[in-house]
Amino acid sequence: MKLRKWIYLGLVATLVIPLTACGPTTKKDKAASYPKPTKVVQTPSENTEFMMGTVVTLRVYNKGKQGVLNNAFKVLKQEAKEVTTNQKGSEIDKINAAAGKHPVTISKDIYPMVKAAYYYSKNSNESFDMAIGPITQLWRIGFPDAHIPSQAAITKNVKLVDYTKVKLNDKKHSVYLEKKGMKLDLGGIAKGFMADQVKTYFRQHGVSTAIIDLGGNIYVMGDSPKGTKSGNWTVGIQDPKATRGTSIGSIPTKNMSIVTSGIYERYLKKNGKIYSHLMDPKTGAPFQNNLMGVSIISKKSIDGDGLSTATFDKGLKDGMAYINAKADKGIGAIFITKDKKVYVSNNLKKKFTLFGDNGYKYGPASDLK
Repeated sequence: MKLRKWIYLGLVATLVIPLTACGPTTKKDKAASYPKPTKVVQTPSENTEFMMGTVVTLRVYNKGKQGVLNNAFKVLKQEAKEVTTNQKGSEIDKINAAAGKHPVTISKDIYPMVKAAYYYSKNSNESFDMAIGPITQLWRIGFPDAHIPSQAAITKNVKLVDYTKVKLNDKKHSVYLEKKGMKLDLGGIAKGFMADQVKTYFRQHGVSTAIIDLGGNIYVMGDSPKGTKSGNWTVGIQDPKATRGTSIGSIPTKNMSIVTSGIYERYLKKNGKIYSHLMDPKTGAPFQNNLMGVSIISKKSIDGDGLSTATFDKGLKDGMAYINAKADKGIGAIFITKDKKVYVSNNLKKKFTLFGDNGYKYGPASDLK
């Protein structure tokens, strides 16, 4: 059957990519301090660049904001450079290199991301751990040298995965890994954190209407320029087994984040078996269950990033119960299993539209009992 390419107002809604919905405590944005947004136009200012191992696209629909768009990319590039574990001399690399030796003071821009990672590690029911670095570096999934490590190596490295041994000093903005060999890896929340930062930056500079797409971590900001009565954008939910831009269905939404974790986004295929880049901090190996993709709809992108990891750990039944319990916080999810069944959280059932020409079907409710 023909798969649908979902494109709306120039937005390719590609969504493939643990935790509480409240997130770490931050200073509240004061809307009154934001400048009045300029006129919204149909044709956006936009730019696309490759960073963080993915394609990043920003679209601004307010008139005369090309400079704001360009500056947002500058901020993203700098932060992406400093949080990568594969960049010699990055702030995260310096922290990892000093493990078991001494604390490392980091910048005021990166420290909040590290602190957020600690928060999510603590509140994810052991599904997310910011100190997963020894495992991700062991498997190297997503890189040319990806391989299946020995069980002995996994057993050794998984002992180093323990966020409680990450010591933060808010006053000095320092981070200390207590054990030699420990490594931070913020890949599980970095894009979500940065998407939220871009959203705030846009508001502070007179942007009310935009699309923030950090490699499939999408935030739709403001009312759709199409001028619909509801103001909703129509966002496609990515087929996790197909090329970017291929959707299994769509959902109307605004001022919300849509983040998807999927096993086909980055993986290692060996002897006919797929090994996802999504690592279980308890076993030191990729999560093993029947899930192929989980899309999280939430108010904050960082929540979507973290929750998508947590739900993979829990699997379909427990993951859905976990998400349904958060409906009062505006969080919903769409689960896709390896046998092409689709399951939708209670608060999205009347909103989500499953396309009928893509081979996907709604799964029976009995699967969730």
